[in-house]
Amino acid sequence: MFLIKYCLQPGLMAGVLALWYFYRDTVWIYPVVVLSVQLLLGALEYKWPARPDWVHDAPDKFMLIAIFISMYVFGGAIAAPIYVETVNPLLSQMRASMGLDFWPDHWPILVQVLLAFFMSEFIWYWFHRAEHRWGWVWRITGHGSHHAFKKLGAIHAGANHPLEILLVLSLPTAIVELLFGAGLAIGGSTLLLLTLAFIAHSNLDLNTKVIGWLFTTNRYHIHHHSAVFEESNTNYGCAAIVWDRVFKTFRDAATVETGIGPTQPSLWEIFIMPYREPKDIETAPVTD
Repeated sequence: MFLIKYCLQPGLMAGVLALWYFYRDTVWIYPVVVLSVQLLLGALEYKWPARPDWVHDAPDKFMLIAIFISMYVFGGAIAAPIYVETVNPLLSQMRASMGLDFWPDHWPILVQVLLAFFMSEFIWYWFHRAEHRWGWVWRITGHGSHHAFKKLGAIHAGANHPLEILLVLSLPTAIVELLFGAGLAIGGSTLLLLTLAFIAHSNLDLNTKVIGWLFTTNRYHIHHHSAVFEESNTNYGCAAIVWDRVFKTFRDAATVETGIGPTQPSLWEIFIMPYREPKDIETAPVTD
């Protein structure tokens, strides 16, 4: 459909930022936006999937929903307190000692949001690239668990190992917020990042020609999930593709198959991947 292909991604981005702008002082805006975007993308994937063979049956869908909810609860109940008690004070002290209080608070708030977004994605780009470059980083973060799935959808944006949420995913935003003093803008940039991550994993036919110069589209990110090793080592930006363009890791190509090998591991095998990887894995970097 024309509206889905050309209007969905920019429309969701603009809508999410507008909602945050008018309701940024209310806590409920965050779970409401996350839930609403997931429900919308899930319904569209079911009705108009780009790859009909990727539509999940009811048991798989319920499993993915349970994983998604568990990971976000883990992030809020376990990872967030650890950051508040340990990482946040450390970064705040570093900012004070190094005189890094130069955040442009006088700029329009939406410009600040975009600045925080691209800064956070710049940090994530290098973290993500390290996960694919060094086997020991791949293993201790459990990043292979996120790549294990053979049929992708928007909900897979939340299918990460708890270790990755704790050690990697929460850190870029914390660095921008606390080391550079981004403050309020972090809320909007986080919602934008999550929205784009959901879209990047979606099973929909979306346009990539214009918006794909700066922001990641699902064609680019699904290619990063390719079962071919060389293809999976491209397009590291989950929400902003611009850094892949700058650092020459961008690739625009069709993707035949996703996953870490010819078969999808069981849920238990996915969970224990930091300890023991499946025998048929083909996309993991060599452990140094």
